[in-house]
Amino acid sequence: MNAIEMKHVSKAYRSFSLNDVSLSLPTGCIMGLIGENGAGKSTTISLLMNTVKRDSGEILILGKDNQSADFHQVKEDIGIVLDEAYFPEVLHAKNVNQIMKRTYRNWQEDIFFNYIRQFQLSERKPFKEYSRGMKMKLAIATALSHQPKLLILDEATSGLDPIIRDEIIEIFNDFTREEDHSVLISSHIISDLEKISDYIAYLHQGKLLFCEEKDRLLEEYGILQVSNTDISAIPQEAILGRKDGKYSSSLCVRRSQISQAFDLEPAGIEEIMLFLAKQEV
Repeated sequence: MNAIEMKHVSKAYRSFSLNDVSLSLPTGCIMGLIGENGAGKSTTISLLMNTVKRDSGEILILGKDNQSADFHQVKEDIGIVLDEAYFPEVLHAKNVNQIMKRTYRNWQEDIFFNYIRQFQLSERKPFKEYSRGMKMKLAIATALSHQPKLLILDEATSGLDPIIRDEIIEIFNDFTREEDHSVLISSHIISDLEKISDYIAYLHQGKLLFCEEKDRLLEEYGILQVSNTDISAIPQEAILGRKDGKYSSSLCVRRSQISQAFDLEPAGIEEIMLFLAKQEV
């Protein structure tokens, strides 16, 4: 079973539209959702949680249509962290624990306070006095403490220093060692996603440009530096994107369609993303 399935999902606003998005997150895997600001990442997450109604298409979360009556029960199995943590300003961690154990049937108080200590958060410091990083840590601790099967994270590592980001990435990695656990995480920090993701989905201006296994992307694509006079020797169907200079060009190409006579450099996820965006423009 897939943890998430989106089939031909569209949503139109006055100045933006998400067009015909189809993707699947297999159970037990981590998917990184990438794209520039305004590409549609947060809209996609809102559609998944049904806080925004889709115009067309189908969305299944943990096997249930997210507009069905069953989805209310499914929400118990979803841990979600948005790009801003929303807790009343006067609450502290102990208050959050009291509220959440009355909200989630599987709330685990001991695990919550383990995370509070691990993230070095005060149990009684009011939320209004938290830094952005502290707010995100509290939201992540909350999302992980009710035995979720699916984590949906929108810029969850934003505002965190590299050490705690690395620690949290390891926590997400450990989470998916349970075969029925899955993670969808959007982030502008591509290096974080490249470390942990099994799949990468790339949204650009409301269109899904690809949703592929990360390892396949890294194996399939390479960077070729070529003089402008030699570009004609490269099969056009092999070129994913290009950046032209005065005398030479950088091409992102499909390795399988390029002669071994050419020297190819590795292409990282961020490079593939930038080349594709330039090609789209």
